[in-house]
Amino acid sequence: MVQTSNPHHHHNNDHKTLVLKSAIYSRILLISLIIFFRTLASPYDTSASLNPPCLTTTVAATPNNTHRSPIASAIENGIVWDSVYFVRSAQCGYEYEQSYAFLPLLPLSISFLSPSILSSLLPQRSLFALSAYLINNLAFVLAALYFYRLSIAILKDPEIALRATVLFCFNPASIFYSSIYSESLYAVLSLGGLYYFVSGKNNLSVLLLALSGCARSNGVLNAGYICFQTMHRGYHALFHNKNVTLALQIAVVGALRSICIFAPFVAFQAYGYYNMCVGRFPDERRPWCNARIPLLYNYIQSHYWNVGFLRYFQLKQLPNFLLASPILSLAFYSVVHYAKSRPQIFYSLGFDTTIEEKSCGVVFLSEDLLRSKVAGTVEKSSVRTEEHFNVRRRKNIIKGDVSNVPIESEPEARSGYLSASVLPFVLHLGFMAGTAFLVMHVQVATRFLSASPPLYWFAAYIMTYPAKYLRWGYLIWAYSATYILLGSLLFSNFYPFT
Repeated sequence: MVQTSNPHHHHNNDHKTLVLKSAIYSRILLISLIIFFRTLASPYDTSASLNPPCLTTTVAATPNNTHRSPIASAIENGIVWDSVYFVRSAQCGYEYEQSYAFLPLLPLSISFLSPSILSSLLPQRSLFALSAYLINNLAFVLAALYFYRLSIAILKDPEIALRATVLFCFNPASIFYSSIYSESLYAVLSLGGLYYFVSGKNNLSVLLLALSGCARSNGVLNAGYICFQTMHRGYHALFHNKNVTLALQIAVVGALRSICIFAPFVAFQAYGYYNMCVGRFPDERRPWCNARIPLLYNYIQSHYWNVGFLRYFQLKQLPNFLLASPILSLAFYSVVHYAKSRPQIFYSLGFDTTIEEKSCGVVFLSEDLLRSKVAGTVEKSSVRTEEHFNVRRRKNIIKGDVSNVPIESEPEARSGYLSASVLPFVLHLGFMAGTAFLVMHVQVATRFLSASPPLYWFAAYIMTYPAKYLRWGYLIWAYSATYILLGSLLFSNFYPFT
């Protein structure tokens, strides 16, 4: 008997190969651009190679080696902007108060994963920088694979998932994913954590999301997904199953998971408090040590970088607002379009959703339903139906034949960008974009929002309807290409860029 192969499986494998190639090619492109622009232009700030000895006596001082090889010099010239803090913390630990703004996952990864075999060939600082480049570029490739898997799980549309992932591979903040910054580690941990979250592997999900809070402070906001799911499962247990015990159990488990996600970030704050405040005389203590809640991170951001509500709204910062305007506009339109298309779901925070749609929405399902075979069968069959429906609908729209497309086909679609499962991601993006615009140094928004899946889902969604949004598709790609080139030129030569 001849066995027939599953075309869906081959299709999926082809897409995964394409995602892997896109991720690898994008990193090769970025590294090539960095090398090219660094050779072409002279740096604005030439302090990248400075390396004073460590302050602490416990760590061996690394002298500033004046007779470095050209390779070591080239690597160290890439230690610019925040990279200085990350590499310094890996070398010497946390020496200065402001260095605590840079969370420990990247410095720890650098110091643990630096191959000691090369220590005879390269100075320690060059070796750490090289390790950071390798870690971050590898992490980005893994992040792209997780992005694709998460997109498939949520959108249930392989074409849009693929397009969104390719956009992520060539995103406007690409330079930071191939430099000594924490973006790549944050992306792989948050996207991996979210993928396992929607797959029902909660313990692994919580572990990765907690680690994402060790890479970047906004990692703690991923606890919002746990809270969203807990809220819906608790509501379902209480009002549909009439089971108070189950509702309480769900609430306690959800609270514990959220605490676990916050724990590493809080532990690092406690570590900072212990180093900077404990055992010091009252006149030596910093002002934040005596606060009711001594939060070092908030103090550093406010005191050293003047981060605060509306503090950046000054006329002289207008160029920075312009630099951030494309990403903030895309974020704004993606949230507004979702709210306009699915007002019932959006304004009710997903509570006003049909049972059928909740059955397709992995973030809403109760755990017992998630584990049941019935749910698995329903989900698989709905994926196939939705895939077929999406392909047919797109073909009709491309041909201009709208007679077979229901008038409400876009807003009512249970898959793709407008599905109920996308809601918590849209809410998360809305909160992040609002924070970036009102509180942070606004130009940081480009990289701050660059790991938010709904940005790329929305961009891929509008590109899938070329009859309506063809111009926008070209504009988004042009924006990404411009920022990749600008970022590679400016950032790598120590010029200001986001």
